[in-house]
Amino acid sequence: MFANEHYELIDFGAGRKLERFGSRVLDRPSPAAQQATRAKPSAWNNPHARFQKTTSTTGEWTSRNGVENYWPWKFGTVEVELRTTPFGHVGVFPEQAENWHWLAKQLAGQAQGLRVLNLFAHTGVSSLVAAQQGAQVVHLDAASNIVSWARDNAKKSGLDQHPIRWIVEDAQKFTQRELRRGNRYDAIILDPPSYGHGPKGESWQLSAHLAELLHNCLSLTAGGPHFFLLTCHTSGMTRKRLIETLKQAGLPRNGFLETTRLTLPTSDGRKLESGLVARWSQ
Repeated sequence: MFANEHYELIDFGAGRKLERFGSRVLDRPSPAAQQATRAKPSAWNNPHARFQKTTSTTGEWTSRNGVENYWPWKFGTVEVELRTTPFGHVGVFPEQAENWHWLAKQLAGQAQGLRVLNLFAHTGVSSLVAAQQGAQVVHLDAASNIVSWARDNAKKSGLDQHPIRWIVEDAQKFTQRELRRGNRYDAIILDPPSYGHGPKGESWQLSAHLAELLHNCLSLTAGGPHFFLLTCHTSGMTRKRLIETLKQAGLPRNGFLETTRLTLPTSDGRKLESGLVARWSQ
């Protein structure tokens, strides 16, 4: 999935994962690794930074002396800046790499200017991959600081002059408004969290709101989407339930639907589960 110098899952176990992003080795919590046993105990001795939760959602990083909290990182020709955040994230989710490859493949060779809507778009790697392939992208996230970070990443990748609209908005409200305006898209990408809030305090709960959002998204692709990409990290979500929710929301029955577990592999062949993905294409 990655060039070796860009990312490596070194080890996982006892509720944590040890990763290398470029030159930085990070030790972070991982609920999916709770029951696993670490295979390389000595590798954990001296990471560049270690994250510990202090509340249910936030925590603190402890770094080596002189280690800055930001650094450059690449995926192919997409260049971004990674940063340690109070939520334990660094700006990219490496399990998405196979989705980025799939996304580039779906857009390669297509007519320029396909309209792609990216919801819960975070710091923008999917948006930048789509823009590199000539898509017109609407990038939406509820957090203004995250959208600013994504815009910085576009500039670092030389894509700041590409047709990307940067929007800070609640995903439900935005899709409802786009439907009223008669706007339509050729493809949809979304990576919704289990829980969240919009910029005006709007509540998001995947178990309660996903079905309506998916219906809105599919209604925005009049005549059927070119492709549809949904990732889900909510515990308890199964492939069967995800497929049923998509079909009830109006996913076209023609085309090809793939649902699978996202995983991160170690060099010795172990795999850490990292959510579910549904990929639909014509």
